[in-house]
Amino acid sequence: MTVPGDTRPALDPGADLVELTRALVDTPSESGSEAALADGVERALRALSHLRVERIGDSVVARTELGRAERVVIAGHLDTVPPCDNLPSRLTDGRLHGLGACDMKGGVAVALHTAATVTAPVRDVTYVFYECEETSDERNGLGRIAAERPDLLHADLAILMEPSDGTVEGGCQGFLTADVVVRGRRAHTARPWMGVNAAHLAGEVLRVLAEHVAEEVVIDGLVYREGLSAVAVEAGVAGNVLPDVCVVTVNLRYAPSRTPAQAEAYVRGLFPGYEVEVTEVLPGALPGLDRPAAASLLARLAAAPRAKLGWTDVARFAAAGVPAVNFGPGDPSLAHTPGEYVEVSQLREVHRALRHWLVG
Repeated sequence: MTVPGDTRPALDPGADLVELTRALVDTPSESGSEAALADGVERALRALSHLRVERIGDSVVARTELGRAERVVIAGHLDTVPPCDNLPSRLTDGRLHGLGACDMKGGVAVALHTAATVTAPVRDVTYVFYECEETSDERNGLGRIAAERPDLLHADLAILMEPSDGTVEGGCQGFLTADVVVRGRRAHTARPWMGVNAAHLAGEVLRVLAEHVAEEVVIDGLVYREGLSAVAVEAGVAGNVLPDVCVVTVNLRYAPSRTPAQAEAYVRGLFPGYEVEVTEVLPGALPGLDRPAAASLLARLAAAPRAKLGWTDVARFAAAGVPAVNFGPGDPSLAHTPGEYVEVSQLREVHRALRHWLVG
């Protein structure tokens, strides 16, 4: 929380967008350690008279209250994964390098600058800067806000500033992880004929996975390509013992037209006769691009929308009945890599498009 009498310099959200991004990148905020950055964001937003600001943990929410006919949420997470020799930031050849530059402090900078400089938008705006996106689901700051203050997330459209290469990525895939358990019979490796090697039997499970053909599901003109993969194989208790159990962990990325129950039934149907234990399942999010607010945003952009292949927090908004899209600067394939960067030109273009849409 902000401490009375704190004289540390605040972030300047009205500063040049590149310098603002560098200031965010150079403020460490690994998951669980976002307090200093949240303090800076809170101080910066409380200095703006056109916003009403609230703090929930290390998440900050700022809202306009202009009585507009529509409201949009613009959200970005403050945390990063652990550093990998990629701090402090550096600017070279039109690229801003550094931890979180792509995922997603570039997007946070766009949102902060917009919050400071667009004082009379044609839609009311709720800006959400939240903690712990890059860690376990139960610590997610957006999830905490949804549980404690769901009223703060009510909107006609939500824009998550996830890196999307400057184009709109609609909705997101669902996520399921399950353990397929193969059972055999333990024996000494000197007498393998007296047992049944569960690791050998698991070959049939791996064959099904290797021959699996990913489905392509079209929703609102966007193509969601599903994927089913083995992500771990575990067996064995000792070097001289035939394993009596082999567990193949599989991961399914499924189209948002499936419910979690349908996704689970789909995986179980692929492995009849085996024990299948679902360990985690998250619903996807339908794109909702036909909603007026989303359609107007798309009309403002030159690039065609595409499906989000992966899971993001847009699913939290979708669960609350709020259509949501991913729209932010940065190539998502660079996220979490040592060489992470954001193109300065894309940073400015995303800000320009968002500003024009809000100004109308």
